[in-house]
Amino acid sequence: MKIKKGDNVLITAGKDKGRTGKIMRALPKEQKVLVEGINLKKKHVRPKKEGEKGQIVEIPATIDVSNVELICPKCGKVTKVGYKIDKDIKKRVCKKCKQEI
Repeated sequence: MKIKKGDNVLITAGKDKGRTGKIMRALPKEQKVLVEGINLKKKHVRPKKEGEKGQIVEIPATIDVSNVELICPKCGKVTKVGYKIDKDIKKRVCKKCKQEI
């Protein structure tokens, strides 16, 4: 998976199409990511103590990696990720501006 935690991404499909956000968590085995403020689902929470009221909480749900595109921090454009091998170290590179991500 070419997208990591902390990357800024553009949502390309779904109800949040066109919005941007920061990746909070990446799940490479499932090929999914958790994006801050995107794909919010409502969850009904029961009261924990007596006399307390139940409430509805919005929780971010995962989104498939194929539905997000990386925004390059250097040039600010939506780009694909390439790799550059330098002294046995694999580095991520922006395909448009050729700068290290």
